[in-house]
Amino acid sequence: MFLQAFTIYISNPAVTMLLLTKAMEINLTILLAIALLAHHHIIYSASTLTDLNTDQSALLAFKSHLHSDPSQILSKNWSASASVCNWIGITCSSRNQRVAALDISMMSLTGTLVPHLGNLTFLVSLNTSNNNFNGIVPREFARLWRLKVVDFNFNALTGQIPSWLGSFYRLQVLYLKNNSFTGLIPPSLFNASKLEYLDLSYNPLRGRVPTEVGNLRNLKWLVLQYNQLSGVVPFTLFNLSQIQVLDLTGNTLSGTLPRNLCRDLPKLDGLFLSSNELSGQLPLNMSCCSRLQIFSISYNNFGGSIPREMGKASMLEMLYIGANNLTGAIPEELGNLTRLTDLDMSRNKLVGSIPPQIFNISSLRNLNLGRNKLSGMLPADMCSNLPQLEAFYLASNGVYGFIPNRLSQCSALHILSLSDNKLYGTIPPDLCNTTTLKVLALSGNKIKGDIPKEVGNLNNLEEIHFNENRLSGSIPPSLLNISTLRFLSLSENKLTGKLTSSFGHKLNNLEELDLDGNFLTSESSEMGFITSLKTCRYLNVLSMAENPLHGIIPRSIGNLSTSLQYLYFKSCDLSGRVPDEIGNLTNLMVLSARGNHLTGPIPKSLRNLQSLQGLSFSGNKISGAITSIICELGNLNVLYLGDNQFSGAIPDCIENISSLSTLTLDSNKLSSNIPTSLWNLRGLLELNLSSNSLVGSLVPEMANLKDVIRIDLSLNQLSSVIPSTIEELQTLSSLNLSRNELQGTIPESMAKMVNLEVLDLSHNDLSGVIPMSLQKLRHLTFFNVSFNGLNGEIPSDGPFENFTFKSFVFNKGLCGDPKYRVLPCHSTSKVERSNMNLRALVISLGIASLVVLVVILACGIARYRKKGNASIPIGINSLPGGHELRVSYYELLAATNGYNESNFVGCGSFGSVYKGTLENGNDVAVKVFNLELEGAFRSFEVECEVLRNLRHRNLCKVIGCCSNQDFKALVLEYMPCGSLEKWLYSHNYFLDVIQRINIMIDVACALEYLHQSCSVPVIHCDLKPSNILLDQNMTARLCDFGIAKLLGDGESIVQTMTLATLSYIAPEYGMGGFVSVKCDVYSYGIVLMEVFTRNRPNDEIFSGNLSLRTWVKDSMPNAVINIIDSNLLRRDEDASMSQKLSCLSSIMELGLNCSVESPNERMGIKDVIVALSKIKLQLLTV
Repeated sequence: MFLQAFTIYISNPAVTMLLLTKAMEINLTILLAIALLAHHHIIYSASTLTDLNTDQSALLAFKSHLHSDPSQILSKNWSASASVCNWIGITCSSRNQRVAALDISMMSLTGTLVPHLGNLTFLVSLNTSNNNFNGIVPREFARLWRLKVVDFNFNALTGQIPSWLGSFYRLQVLYLKNNSFTGLIPPSLFNASKLEYLDLSYNPLRGRVPTEVGNLRNLKWLVLQYNQLSGVVPFTLFNLSQIQVLDLTGNTLSGTLPRNLCRDLPKLDGLFLSSNELSGQLPLNMSCCSRLQIFSISYNNFGGSIPREMGKASMLEMLYIGANNLTGAIPEELGNLTRLTDLDMSRNKLVGSIPPQIFNISSLRNLNLGRNKLSGMLPADMCSNLPQLEAFYLASNGVYGFIPNRLSQCSALHILSLSDNKLYGTIPPDLCNTTTLKVLALSGNKIKGDIPKEVGNLNNLEEIHFNENRLSGSIPPSLLNISTLRFLSLSENKLTGKLTSSFGHKLNNLEELDLDGNFLTSESSEMGFITSLKTCRYLNVLSMAENPLHGIIPRSIGNLSTSLQYLYFKSCDLSGRVPDEIGNLTNLMVLSARGNHLTGPIPKSLRNLQSLQGLSFSGNKISGAITSIICELGNLNVLYLGDNQFSGAIPDCIENISSLSTLTLDSNKLSSNIPTSLWNLRGLLELNLSSNSLVGSLVPEMANLKDVIRIDLSLNQLSSVIPSTIEELQTLSSLNLSRNELQGTIPESMAKMVNLEVLDLSHNDLSGVIPMSLQKLRHLTFFNVSFNGLNGEIPSDGPFENFTFKSFVFNKGLCGDPKYRVLPCHSTSKVERSNMNLRALVISLGIASLVVLVVILACGIARYRKKGNASIPIGINSLPGGHELRVSYYELLAATNGYNESNFVGCGSFGSVYKGTLENGNDVAVKVFNLELEGAFRSFEVECEVLRNLRHRNLCKVIGCCSNQDFKALVLEYMPCGSLEKWLYSHNYFLDVIQRINIMIDVACALEYLHQSCSVPVIHCDLKPSNILLDQNMTARLCDFGIAKLLGDGESIVQTMTLATLSYIAPEYGMGGFVSVKCDVYSYGIVLMEVFTRNRPNDEIFSGNLSLRTWVKDSMPNAVINIIDSNLLRRDEDASMSQKLSCLSSIMELGLNCSVESPNERMGIKDVIVALSKIKLQLLTV
């Protein structure tokens, strides 16, 4: 008060004069001192008031420019009537009463940072984070040189990062996270030498990280994540010895890490480099990172092995090195990281088994090893030391063996993902005690048996993925009581049973139901289980394909959730009409009901499905016209209506479906022209209109389909010429115009269709020549112009080198290379013509004589037939040895119904086998050789030679053979019980132990006969279950001698080309072509183990160092129960189980002894017969 009063007082001029007058009467020095003091205070006080008013004006100007203040904090609080220093968000300096800090964070303000704020020149801290400020940072802010803290995080600021920020020599904290700053990081920014915390993350900044970053010797945090930075990471960055957190995640930075990273950055707590393009090897001296807690380098290109020193970074809590190119084994030293909570090594190329030490890290919560090449077995007690484990990912590896039996010890486990491995056995019931589980993924393994009824205990489960296994039995009712389920996938198993009308009542949260590829049936033809799914209000996917449901699509399908997007009923044996109620599913994107017996027209309600992108009704009996309803589906991308009974015309409005990429209308009764509008579907990739009755011309507009890949218009009645504009279809790879009535020539311009792989123009009325320019089509693999009227020379270069005569038959005017079975195209001289005339005369006389001879023979044959009612073979060669087969080629054709698909039995090494019934009623197997296969002719000759004198009860008997230039077949005794392979692996087929051992004794007897009882030893060379047939008495017969070898005088031969099945052949045969009887013994050993384990040697579970043989060997002798086919071990045989297992173990020992690597150490086949016979006797007494 004194100073204020004194100030007012002294400021009056009259008072000042009075004081000066009085100074004459008092001590002049004292008064002068007082006057000077008063004048100084006047100046100071006036300046303070002025500066504070400046701050207030700047802040009020800022407030006035706000576009939004939803909380009204500033609009109500910032008022000129109150002191600035008392406003919310304002802190004033106690020394000079100026605004020193402005904090308006998290107020949801919208507006710009106005230039007026640049007048807050005493500002030390500026925080506008978590608002909606936009625009650039004003140039006037450069006056705020006292700033130590700038926080603009989480706004929408734009423009470049101001370069003048580098002049703020006091700046310690700069946060610009989550804005829209663009351009480069200014190198001058790193002149702010006192910076300790710098965060520029989540901006679209580009360019390199400036090397000047190394100037910030005090920097503790550098966060540049999720920008668009590129280039090499500057090595100056790794000289920042004070750095604690370095985060460059989510850029495209390249380069390597220094090998001495930890030595140079001793205070590093967290290193985040994920999602870049870094390469090289991981740092070695991890023990120097004594403070490192988080090491994250996932999604880069790091290679090499994981250094063992990684296990010395004792403070590590999170280690993320997934999605790189790391190789080698997981070092067991990682087990020393006792603080580790998160370990991610997924998506690498790691091999070997998982070190047991990993499962001893008791602090682990998340363990991700998925998508590597790991093998080995999971320890049975893997969960005994992992009480905190919440997620375990091991999907997509090569881990084999049983699912550990005590997983419930992982008492906190939420996610268990073991999909796509080689696990076998059954689902252990103990797994169902892990009640914390939310995700259980076991898909893509070899797990068999029933789904445990205890699965209902997992009442927190949200996802079940059991698809692609060998599960059997029915779906347990307890599973359908888990109301938390969102995803249920049981597809591609062997599940049976009926789907009841209560199926979905409790699955209220279900989003995806996938039961594809099982043997499930419906409780009734009305498929009541569909009705039950109406309670699933979030259902997005319903897939029931390839189940024998035997019903109709119920009208209640329209009551399903409108959130349904994918509906699959492929091959479910459905009949009846598609109900109108299907139109209620207005969000449906894919509807597939192909391969059923649906009838009636397309329902009109289909027009309601405006989101539909894929529609498949192929392979039904749907009839009527393809109406304009289809044209109203404007988002349709794929339309399959082939193999139905549609009639009429293709609607002109088809062009309205502009998004269409695939259109298949084949095998219907469509007639009339192809509408010109169809060729306006410019996005079409595949068009199939084959097997209809379409007429008219191919129009030039078909060239509009610039992106089309496949066109099939075959088996119609199209006429006129092939338009020359077809050359514009540059992406076309397959064109089939066969079996039409096309005329004219093959356009020369077709040579410009550079991607063409398949071209079929057969069975038309084309004339002219085959353009030589077609030789330029280097991708052409199939070409057929047969049955036309073409003439001239057949091209012989380029792709034509690989085509056979079949591509050109029935074109009378063609000439060229003799391999095409046409006349040569050579021009002839007079002399040559004279010689040719002479030859023609001789040939004519010869033909005339031949005709007379044929007539005489025909008369004789007719007479013979009348007498004996028999048939003389036409084009038939008897087997050497005089055993004539009295059946003609045409009777073989009739016997097999023209080699109809319904008569197809299977494939041999060089051909197909068909069942046939001869005129005398006898069933035979007809093996037709595919003469286009290399070695087929030789294979036919070998089988004939091998079987000339072979007679044995365990060899498949060959009745005869049919042979001419273009056709070769063997006629064999028919085996009604099929192959051993079918009995091992087909559904509803079963062989007990005695049957299996009898079969293998039969096979051994066949080999003993071939090896030791023939005048010339015969090696089969391709022993496998598909070549072991079973007659009506289940006696085994060895067949398919197409690649057999005759030893002659020696005990072995060398074969240059190996044609046998790789998984069964002996090492010496596969690698060096060295063939002996011991090769068959090896194959026998493999088959023996396969028969009793019911696992193919080429099964996907066997790869790398794991084979069927090593798998069996590793399980001997104590774990044989784990490898034997579980169907052979019934639970009611407990009393005799040990004896049975002992016998089975002996059989496995035999298999191993037959398949040792050294041929000389393998058992003799006679010894095998003796040993198996003894084991059989033991089994009969069990």
